[in-house]
Amino acid sequence: MTPMRLSTREMIDRLISFDTTSRNSNLELISFVEDYLASHGVASQRVVNEDGSKANLFATIGDASKPGGIVLSGHTDVVPVDGQDWSSDPFGVVEKDGMLFGRGTSDMKSFIAIALVMVPEFLKRGPAIPVHLAFSYDEEIGCLGVRPMIDSIVRELPRPAVAIVGEPSMMKVVNAHKSIQSYFTTVTGLESHSSATDKGVSAIFYAMELIGFLGKLAEEMRGRSPAGCRFAPPYTTINVGVVKGGTAVNIIPRKCEFGWEYRALPDDDPDEIITRFTAFAEEDVLPRMREVYPQARIETRERAKAPGLVPETGSPAETLILKLAQCNETEAVSYATEAGLFQMADVPTLVCGPGDIAQAHKPDEFIALSQIAECERFMMRLAEHVAG
Repeated sequence: MTPMRLSTREMIDRLISFDTTSRNSNLELISFVEDYLASHGVASQRVVNEDGSKANLFATIGDASKPGGIVLSGHTDVVPVDGQDWSSDPFGVVEKDGMLFGRGTSDMKSFIAIALVMVPEFLKRGPAIPVHLAFSYDEEIGCLGVRPMIDSIVRELPRPAVAIVGEPSMMKVVNAHKSIQSYFTTVTGLESHSSATDKGVSAIFYAMELIGFLGKLAEEMRGRSPAGCRFAPPYTTINVGVVKGGTAVNIIPRKCEFGWEYRALPDDDPDEIITRFTAFAEEDVLPRMREVYPQARIETRERAKAPGLVPETGSPAETLILKLAQCNETEAVSYATEAGLFQMADVPTLVCGPGDIAQAHKPDEFIALSQIAECERFMMRLAEHVAG
């Protein structure tokens, strides 16, 4: 098979062209990456989801049986473009004023593209330390795909020395990030004519109480900001992002659903907020609803949950990545990644990738060409390191 030779720009173009919005399959992209790796003699392994509609892809450059491997981890899915006002086709890369525009350019297909383009360079040097490529699905909806892939890595390989998660960090080295837990809460009351409020149970009114309770918790968390905290904002945050309910102005609403999340500091109890919310719902709100309608319900289901990344200051892994990135200090960020999951599997992990998180999820998402060049230099230094 003739090796596929693509420039970084060509590889970014190809990856962006696949609409891998989380609700869609990512298999076309995975097949393309499989073929690319195979053309360079690199075997890869799929880790598929239950219905076979999506897959992670794992591959090793070098001898997989050797200890001390380095994992390059990235997610293949992107967030939706629905309702966003794009100036160009979000799934076609446009270059303008030193920037590449397209969905996933920053978050985070450019990192994956650079890692793939570097494969021939890694091979040419004959890595003494294996480089593992770990590309996952459904990161944007809860780091779902990477979990079984991490299980496979830990079960089947010598434990890697470090995992590098290539989320956009402006190529700064991140050793700490918040956890994330998100939920949907459904409040079910009793419909009635709006003139007979004593006969119905308004799901919206009681949902407002629950949302108000979250607002009070948010203010409490703001007041707990620890001195010298590196995060921005420097406290655990709570957000209610979606509220749906009711059918008509003159009908007491039977159902209201709201989606909410919180992002906890690594040192905070990650379950405190959901525990307190559940207690308020079941011990305060629900009994009052059931005084009128015994079948009333408040149901909360987990949407996503990912642990925070806890600093391992001064560790060999951190020292290595700081050297490769040519940075003197580490950063802390408020967005979540799969880094905490690798860390929970006893794989030292840091975040370092091209692009600015401020551009992620927005219309006209972009990455600066200077960031791509900086990541390419990072990868070249990595290639020198693994060559021994």
